[in-house]
Amino acid sequence: MKASIEDKVQTRIPTKHGEFILHYYSNSLDDKEHVAFVKGEVAGKDEVPVRIHSECFTGDVLGSRRCDCGAQLDMALGLIEQAGCGVLIYLRQEGRGIGLLKKLQAYNLQDQGLDTVDANIKLGHLADERQYDIAALILSALQVRSINLITNNPQKIDELTKLGVKVHDRIAIETRVHDDNVDYLKTKAERMRHMLNMPDSE
Repeated sequence: MKASIEDKVQTRIPTKHGEFILHYYSNSLDDKEHVAFVKGEVAGKDEVPVRIHSECFTGDVLGSRRCDCGAQLDMALGLIEQAGCGVLIYLRQEGRGIGLLKKLQAYNLQDQGLDTVDANIKLGHLADERQYDIAALILSALQVRSINLITNNPQKIDELTKLGVKVHDRIAIETRVHDDNVDYLKTKAERMRHMLNMPDSE
């Protein structure tokens, strides 16, 4: 069955980064609540700033310093605000696709000395199990012609390109490195090919 989505509702959300329209999508692939946060007019436009952000409850909501997710979410919205238009797609694929329970178990393995890749593998998962089919469908539904993708992850660019998304350029999104996330970020750079400059820890 070919994947499909339906834009069920749109509503205005004022934020510290200005006003956005939140689109709620149902889909034929899973029962999760994927959404798009849209600023300005993006239909028919090229080089639209786009962030495809995978859910991170601990970072996005609780402000955990173990990762850079919450900081990236905030920074991406700021970049979209500066550009005057753009899209943040929030995909419900916690823990690089392994779910919250397994992610928390992976955290405990990391505290025992494993890195983020080996912790996932020890739990029987891949280092990264995320998929971007729904993101591609959302961009198509929003009639975005091409994007400037806000990411450090080359795999995300490759996957979207395979799905037919025209990625014109990449916008880097690097947050502060500190003692709580330095090992996590080093693993991203060294083992997952993320395009990161690793400054000295604070």
